[in-house]
Amino acid sequence: MPAGARAVAPAGPGAGGPAVPAERAEPARRRRGQELEDALLEAAWLQLVDAGYGSFTIDAVADRAGTSRPVLYRRWPDRESLALAAIRHAFEQAERPDFDTGSLRGDLVAYLSYANDTRLEFAAVVSAQLGSFYRDTGTSMADLRTFLLGDRSGSVMDAILDRAAARGEVDLARITPRIAAVPFDLFRLEALMTMKPVPHSAMLEIVDDIFLPLVLLPLPLPLPPA
Repeated sequence: MPAGARAVAPAGPGAGGPAVPAERAEPARRRRGQELEDALLEAAWLQLVDAGYGSFTIDAVADRAGTSRPVLYRRWPDRESLALAAIRHAFEQAERPDFDTGSLRGDLVAYLSYANDTRLEFAAVVSAQLGSFYRDTGTSMADLRTFLLGDRSGSVMDAILDRAAARGEVDLARITPRIAAVPFDLFRLEALMTMKPVPHSAMLEIVDDIFLPLVLLPLPLPLPPA
């Protein structure tokens, strides 16, 4: 019998017959490389979601991930850098589809509907659960947005407006960055004030009653009859 195997008596009356070695339990597979880093960042994000930055510690994340503190410290020197890495990881998990429906209105409704379906938990965490992070680091939600997006800060909205300009719907020279930010700023405010998905009717009000009247070019007058 192999060393370390445990003999099990056969079932049935009597104790005769050869002993049968018990099966050994498979050892837990060790996570390595990117798989391990992803698991650590997911555990860190869940810690932020559940307890906020005030209770965000290396020990808490290590316990949640089923690992040790040195494993985390080899990758992130402190809880601030770990929190930022976890936030970026969560942000990058969602796809960034190309909203091209053929009209500015359709693109905006598709963009806000996508955010409604995929970004609300993220928005809630970065606003409600990171208060002590902003206080401890002297940063703000605007700084975090720049950290996440960098030069891509307006990329989705810029692409939507560029297509609208190519279709002759808007004049980009008349649209300032603050005007361009109106749809998503109002959407985000609605979501954060209610902590619920934004109703479709509210999204249509943002698009139809507020934003489009600001930016759409007037339709050309019909030509007089010959």
